[in-house]
Amino acid sequence: MHWTPRRERFRALLAEARVVHPASVYDAISARIAEDLGFEAGMFAGSIASLAVLGAPDLILVTLTEFAAQAYRINRAGNLPLLVDSDHGYGNALNVKRTVEELETAGVAALTIEDTLLPRPFGSDGRARLIPLEEGVGKMKAALAGRQDKSLVIAARTSALAVAGVAEAVRRARAYAESGVDALFLAGATARAEIEAVAAAVKIPLLLGGSGGDLADPDFLAAHNVKIALQGHAPFAAAVQAVHDTLKALREGVPPRALKNLASPELMRQLTRAADYQAWTRAFLGGA
Repeated sequence: MHWTPRRERFRALLAEARVVHPASVYDAISARIAEDLGFEAGMFAGSIASLAVLGAPDLILVTLTEFAAQAYRINRAGNLPLLVDSDHGYGNALNVKRTVEELETAGVAALTIEDTLLPRPFGSDGRARLIPLEEGVGKMKAALAGRQDKSLVIAARTSALAVAGVAEAVRRARAYAESGVDALFLAGATARAEIEAVAAAVKIPLLLGGSGGDLADPDFLAAHNVKIALQGHAPFAAAVQAVHDTLKALREGVPPRALKNLASPELMRQLTRAADYQAWTRAFLGGA
């Protein structure tokens, strides 16, 4: 498949004077729903990958191979530009280079590499820690070296705002921007002053891990070079609740015909692209 056009569409979003909320997706059907509803981009998070692939909490247990395979399934389902959370790149800078190569092959439009110390080291008290800045810069340079399609967006992700404060976040933002990354993903931002400080320090587009509270104003975000702002991962939680409730009802003896909130046959045909498969069946197999 040709992935470059969707990457170019994602880059176009970064060039616009507005903020975009991507759809949180995790499989082929969720990606198609998002695309059919008009979302301009999708987001596949590491935490959601852990839930969808392993049924496990977000403890960096998913492997690069598993993550890339799921990203490919999402990408091949349609044409939604996909931003993915590549965590720490699954190891050191050499692993980061390999991560970019695999995810580019899987068709992602954009990816983030973060500077949090992951996975949790032995004896840790559970608090997040940052890797040394020099190591973070090395990871960003390795990510750029692993990229073959120059339209692929590589974003440096830092948790410095939550872990070490505004001054350290600004220091890291400047260093990562100088490394040549296309964008900066800010995790843990909660106040306008934080966004203002980082936006004043770097010229590359900003991506936010959330946009609630004081950061809910899209005009403020757009005025401070924020192009992408996540809205959490409610779709997966909603799907879990729906499956739980449906199976619970069946287990308790509710007849299938009495179940509520099920996708209609028409919606299922739309999302599975049934008309396309029927046309291909006639064209290639003959008959109805």
